[in-house]
Amino acid sequence: MDQPNPQPQALAALRERIARIERGSRSRRRAALSLLPAIDAALPEGGMALGALHEIVSAGPDIEHGAAAALFIAGLLARQRGPVLWAMQHADLFAPGLAGAGLHPDRVIYAEAGKPALVLQAMEEGLRHPGLAGVVGELSGRLSLTDTRRLQLAAEGSGVVAFVLRRSRRHDDPVLAEPSAATTRWRVAALPSPPPLPHAPDTPGLGRQHWRLELLRCRAGEPGSWIVEACDAKGRLGLVADPAHRPAAPARSRAAGEHAAGHAAGDIAA
Repeated sequence: MDQPNPQPQALAALRERIARIERGSRSRRRAALSLLPAIDAALPEGGMALGALHEIVSAGPDIEHGAAAALFIAGLLARQRGPVLWAMQHADLFAPGLAGAGLHPDRVIYAEAGKPALVLQAMEEGLRHPGLAGVVGELSGRLSLTDTRRLQLAAEGSGVVAFVLRRSRRHDDPVLAEPSAATTRWRVAALPSPPPLPHAPDTPGLGRQHWRLELLRCRAGEPGSWIVEACDAKGRLGLVADPAHRPAAPARSRAAGEHAAGHAAGDIAA
């Protein structure tokens, strides 16, 4: 006598088990820093997860890209309470620039480590202290998978968010494609500032700076790219108006804007 096919019952049980796991995962969603609704929707935590490691990469060797990446981190941490540990190889931060993104210099503990290994050591030590708003480490060169695992585990243990700010030699630096335990990896590029007034297209570079944020990698998320307005004095990003509804600037104005953007960003990072 033929036995009934148990396959439909087994599939139904498997679907129910998966649904329970998904419901439990949603209920354990970690706290996160909101960016903008369109970006938050691409991130599984509804924002940039706290208690996790994030890699922020400048889009190239130009100083304006490095400044934009640093100010992106500063703006995120400006909305957190508590002090920030910022470890670096060399003392090249411009405190008023951080303040312009909402992170007051009095909140920052600067650690000039000199060597990449000491930067990582300072970061791991800082991540043991849950009273910090965040830990930042500026690094050049390679970053091993083991190093990122240690930082990720330390961040998970204390609930403190960690950022590795990486300076790249070029836009497609192969070092930045190496495996990492970081929850997300971003690339930040500075774009020319727009003119402040629609009726003054020949005076570019005086408006709020624009950035291109690229989500290169995200656990359980989808990569994406967005053009945003740089962080304001409260650390908030802004939406860029739809280009279809803005007048096109003359080519001469665009060239002048690119020149002005490079000078303005250089002043921030000086």
